Amino acid sequence: MTRPLLTLVCCFSLLATISCSGSLFKVKPAADLPPLPAEARITNAGGVTVRVAPLLTDEQCQDLFEANLPLAGVLPVRVELAFQNDATVEMKKVKFHLRDDQNREWKLLPPKKAVSRIMSANGVTLYNPNSKKQFELEFGAYAFDLKTPLASAARRQGFLFFQSPDKNAVTSAQRLTLTVERLPQTASIAIN
Repeated sequence: MTRPLLTLVCCFSLLATISCSGSLFKVKPAADLPPLPAEARITNAGGVTVRVAPLLTDEQCQDLFEANLPLAGVLPVRVELAFQNDATVEMKKVKFHLRDDQNREWKLLPPKKAVSRIMSANGVTLYNPNSKKQFELEFGAYAFDLKTPLASAARRQGFLFFQSPDKNAVTSAQRLTLTVERLPQTASIAIN
């Protein structure tokens, strides 16, 4: 009796592992991301142009990440920096701050923490570790590179992921301002 039960458990485990071998969520390839829309917000800060796309809708999040990030309290903000001057900027020193109309600071999340927040909000507790790694890789491909220095006359874009102060769902009614510090000049731009 124990041998058939053991065989059944092994078969079930194998099937569960095989079925969970892909990514947890189906993320669209980053190369398929359309260019920043013409209505993106824009400001100049001492030879650096900062462009911020309007906030993603639930549908856009579902299309890109197959996950509802705003419901998880994670706000993806698409940012582009374009440098016109000759100085190289150390991106590690550049600081991004997001504040709402109540002057509350939103926490900037690295992609791995954003993934953990999304999984927690969606109640994902049992998963194949390789599936999580795959999701982290695919999700991280959209992230704004904060480590590599940016040469003069260069352009960089990607998503910054912010967590709402109370970890509640993000609503479109919130007025948010993105501030970028440690550029030649501080840039501040209303993103909605």
